[in-house]
Amino acid sequence: MASSLTKGAAQQGNPANGGKTFFGHPRGLAPLFMTEMWERFSYYGMRALLVLYLIAGGPDAKPGSQGGGLAFPEANAVAIYSVYVAMVYLLAMPGGWIGDRIWGPRKTVAIAGGVIMAGHLVLAMPGQATFFAGLALVAIGSGLLKSNISTMVGHLYDGPQDPRRDGGFTIFYMGVNIGAFAAPLAIGYVGQNVNWHLGFAMAAAGMGIGLAFFLLGSRNLSPVSSTVPSPLAAEERGALLRKGLIWLAVAVVFYGIVLGTGSFTMNWVVLPLTLLGLAIPITVLVRIKRDKELTEPEQTKVSGYIWFFVAAAVFWMIFDQAGSTMSTFAEKKTTDHVFGMGFPSSFFQSVNPLWVMALAPVFATLWLKLARRHREPSTTVKFAMAMVLIGFSFIVFAYAMNLTADGSKASPAWLIGIYMVQTMGELCLSPVGLSLTTKMAPQKYASQMLGVWFLAVTAGDCVTSLLSTAGADLSGPPVVAAEAAIALLAGIAVYTSRKKIEALMGDVH
Repeated sequence: MASSLTKGAAQQGNPANGGKTFFGHPRGLAPLFMTEMWERFSYYGMRALLVLYLIAGGPDAKPGSQGGGLAFPEANAVAIYSVYVAMVYLLAMPGGWIGDRIWGPRKTVAIAGGVIMAGHLVLAMPGQATFFAGLALVAIGSGLLKSNISTMVGHLYDGPQDPRRDGGFTIFYMGVNIGAFAAPLAIGYVGQNVNWHLGFAMAAAGMGIGLAFFLLGSRNLSPVSSTVPSPLAAEERGALLRKGLIWLAVAVVFYGIVLGTGSFTMNWVVLPLTLLGLAIPITVLVRIKRDKELTEPEQTKVSGYIWFFVAAAVFWMIFDQAGSTMSTFAEKKTTDHVFGMGFPSSFFQSVNPLWVMALAPVFATLWLKLARRHREPSTTVKFAMAMVLIGFSFIVFAYAMNLTADGSKASPAWLIGIYMVQTMGELCLSPVGLSLTTKMAPQKYASQMLGVWFLAVTAGDCVTSLLSTAGADLSGPPVVAAEAAIALLAGIAVYTSRKKIEALMGDVH
């Protein structure tokens, strides 16, 4: 899964509460760990149900499956899912900005937790209007929380050189995977087998538990987390409010006309958000690249970074289909029992975090051993490996699809194996990309570039949404094989251009 880890995103403070520790780390790590774990529990639990709920009761639902959903065609469900995930990562940038300029990280996270919990509660109410309102609230809350909680982890340590810092972020990241692993097993089971809305209510309860841990443990956090690093001046607030009201008025008038003429369809929402999710990453990168205040070496590094950004967007385009295309394949075309025991298809959403927990220590040890022998692959080669692995996973997926063309069911081993290959690719790209971003960021954009890294997820998911909206059959072998080919070609391009890219990277290795 795309990491929510953001290292070095803010000025650091001293450890809170002196000698009190949490497994040798500042005691404030405990509430942040629990908050992140339960927030991920709520997010991945809801995500495991999202596409299945959207198609339930409709023409593309599994025969005999639980009804009560929104009965959307699969193509629409995939488009909605993709643009939703894209918005979560897109909103991480303004979420970080709000923490930096308006509320401060601690207050922003507390408000975010309440917004997320409210969103899941709204999702728990039947109805199409309430569903999309709840989805919007969860996306907004996740965007507010994502950057700020990671910044608060950094505040617990005495600067970047604190020897406990990397270990603290590792413990924090384990909370992400524990929550993501447990959520589909609990929420997925209840949502699919008992009641969809009860599953969404469980997600709200999970976020409520996380928020309670955060509020009760906030006394152990660094005082720096309560400060606003760069407060907005009064004139800036006024200007932003005016701009916001103007854009809100434009949207209200536009959609009022669309509704009034009776021409409104779901595409009037999905397509503008999709195009916005593609335009913003491009605009941000162009603005940074054209900034005349950057030094020549910084300009060169930005040029090199664009290669990695595009590769990452292609990677996430495929990887994030775990909750859409692969989810519907698990629901309709994969055997749902092992050794005589049945299970809901949402259980497959727990496979990736399980592989992460199993393989992350292996990869960390492997890179360390290779580094000692001066044989560790460069960042460029690791990215190329990630592209090849994610491409290969969809070649296998296309083959599994062909096996079920006659109506037979695929073995669960196919999806488990595909997730393993994708996780190997994730471990070659996600942590490496985060580290690379902090190293290649121009000084002027040190914090913003971490938001730019998340925009690669936005861009990739928006491409998926655009393809689905345009009518591409993402559940068919030809399109899946084409996506695999694009990833493989991107990997080959990165590898064959590695000397050129590494020259652009300057002193970054």
